[in-house]
Amino acid sequence: MWLLSTHRAELRFFASPEKVRDGYAALSHVWDTKEQSFQDVRTIQERCARDGTNPRDVVCQKIRRCCELAESHGYKWVWIDTCCIDKTSSAELSEAINSMFRYYAFARICYGYLRDVSPVLSGTRGLTYRLESMTFVESIWFQRGWTLQELIAPRFFVFVSKSWKVLGTKADLAELLEERTGIPATVLRFQASHTEFSVAQRMSWFGQRKTTRLEDEAYCLLWLFDINLPPLYGEGRNAFLRLQEELMKRSVDTTLFAWNFRYDGKGSFSRLFAPSPSVFPPTCISYTPLRLIQQPHESTPRVSWKFSLAMVQAPAAADRRTGLGPRDTS
Repeated sequence: MWLLSTHRAELRFFASPEKVRDGYAALSHVWDTKEQSFQDVRTIQERCARDGTNPRDVVCQKIRRCCELAESHGYKWVWIDTCCIDKTSSAELSEAINSMFRYYAFARICYGYLRDVSPVLSGTRGLTYRLESMTFVESIWFQRGWTLQELIAPRFFVFVSKSWKVLGTKADLAELLEERTGIPATVLRFQASHTEFSVAQRMSWFGQRKTTRLEDEAYCLLWLFDINLPPLYGEGRNAFLRLQEELMKRSVDTTLFAWNFRYDGKGSFSRLFAPSPSVFPPTCISYTPLRLIQQPHESTPRVSWKFSLAMVQAPAAADRRTGLGPRDTS
């Protein structure tokens, strides 16, 4: 993995997160329209080496302020996804996507930069800041797909405002975060593992988040189920289909099929897999997994599933939503 030195914003390669002496910081943020890439930072680094200047004084404000904050907290290295991944290398990009949860998990501290949240001065001398909870939870940061893993993975997570003032920690704000994201406070405080929750529950944490690339709806969830998939940008919704197929091969958790859809009554509907993680509602936590009669065998090349389903006739005017099974269309 590549890391930036906090003192000079220079890139250096490390064999793994575990190999970084004294640890490193990480940044969680929403990408701006134009971010400085790995190549941009390398070019600045080479130019400053010739000029005898400090690259940190030349890089964009976000990188510079993050480096300064991490250095002030005693960290020599920081990981920022925009410039610490060489996206021109398909092999490196694939490794980074499948390892990103580890990168954040091994960070000694992660800064959640909320570019649209301002701190509010409090106290008679105006030396401290308080959090406006409504403005906080409305931040665009909570609407992005990739920030889900960035919130859960690090043990120590600190939210900072657009002026890089500390707003609070993940542990201190756990109840407010649970209300906003649906992620249990026990998971955020590392009192429970995300693996203790059903597939449908974990899918529901994605909520109504968005990703710039459609494929990233799947790729940003790989860590949630400990799955490795090669990224194939251009495959569209097939990426989320591949993720669900892999889940079905590995797990007998039938809540994978407990997703909602709105049926318009026209034609037939026979889709087994969900079209998007956003169709797993928070109410799925009350679902009882469907009884699996025949479990898949590891020796079987293609897994077959057999279910026992209950049929319930709903009123004609009812909003027909279901996770699986036949429905009355007359």
